[in-house]
Amino acid sequence: MQLPFLRILVQGRIGVTIFSFVTGYVCALKPIKLYRQNNQDVAFTSIAKSALRRVPRLVIPCALATVIIWVMANLGMFLVAKQSDCWWCGKTAPDRQANVYQSVKHLIQNIISTWTRGQNAYDGNQWTLLPLLKGSMEVYTFVVATAYIRPQFRMILSLMMFAYFWIASDSAFGMQFFWGVFLCDLQNHPPATEWLSRRPKMSQFLAALFLFLGLYVASYPEGHPEWATWSSYQFKVLKQILPKDPDFPRFASGIGLELITLGLHFSPALRDVLSSKYLLWFGKQSFAVYLLHGPLLRSVLCWMVYGIRVPPPIINDKGETIQGTLMFPSGWRLMISLPFWIPLNYGAAMLWTGYVDPWCANLTEKIVSKVMLARDEKGVLLPQ
Repeated sequence: MQLPFLRILVQGRIGVTIFSFVTGYVCALKPIKLYRQNNQDVAFTSIAKSALRRVPRLVIPCALATVIIWVMANLGMFLVAKQSDCWWCGKTAPDRQANVYQSVKHLIQNIISTWTRGQNAYDGNQWTLLPLLKGSMEVYTFVVATAYIRPQFRMILSLMMFAYFWIASDSAFGMQFFWGVFLCDLQNHPPATEWLSRRPKMSQFLAALFLFLGLYVASYPEGHPEWATWSSYQFKVLKQILPKDPDFPRFASGIGLELITLGLHFSPALRDVLSSKYLLWFGKQSFAVYLLHGPLLRSVLCWMVYGIRVPPPIINDKGETIQGTLMFPSGWRLMISLPFWIPLNYGAAMLWTGYVDPWCANLTEKIVSKVMLARDEKGVLLPQ
């Protein structure tokens, strides 16, 4: 699909960019609000607790998801995906190991390598979690370092960090972390909010303009921009403004999201719409959907599309045994399957959010309470 705007609905590239932006925004939100109330000491305590919680709140659920996928792999639930003609499904479907020892060893190695090398053979989508964890710590460090800086200068420094990561071609993570910090500060800056209230027509115009441009830029195709006039023109513009050897699709998603979020800043009414309980519900499920959509796609959706039977091995003219390949039946079968698979995905995410996530949160709180220094009700350290 080479049509602008509609492409965003079918390409998941911008999802990683959104996670990065939200990470920067959320990690900076409470400290920045406290700074503006001259409560730096309270903010430091909040940052310390948040930074400490951040590691187990990411590591524990991701490790559990990896274990579940490991069980599914050893039960043969990805064999159809492995032998399908879908390149992505076959490439990301994990192999079964030769014996129990090798299997358990492989599981532990991949849980560790998720946080050391950004690689997980059981769930390739977890590659994003290491840079997200690093990015949150970068934001916490930045927020602590700028605790006693005037807000307008902190915003300038946020944009300087944004420019640094632009030059470094870190469009999916670094740019988004500090754009989130900047926008968080901007939306809590009284002169900025007064400007919006005094110029409603101008704000509406800028909101519409930035939203249109953002959606257009974010529509940049994964490959072959020369196939359509609109993407070919966009490629020429990006080539002039981006650093050397950039990842054009990632940069387009990043710049597009920044323009979209800027448009939302100029439209308080649209922000209220996006804060409705229904959309907040989808946001609440987003992390669980991210963890579960891969294994559900390689199992249930592949069964719906390709069937449940694995083709037998084939012996070629050279006497070599090769695996048979399941051919994609038709687009209609996929279209019929998606209305059943998407609710299944969100249903599994609801169960995860309702049961697994609270368990992970409770375990995290137990860890934090065990290692944190004791304080009284006024926040003063108690004698050890």
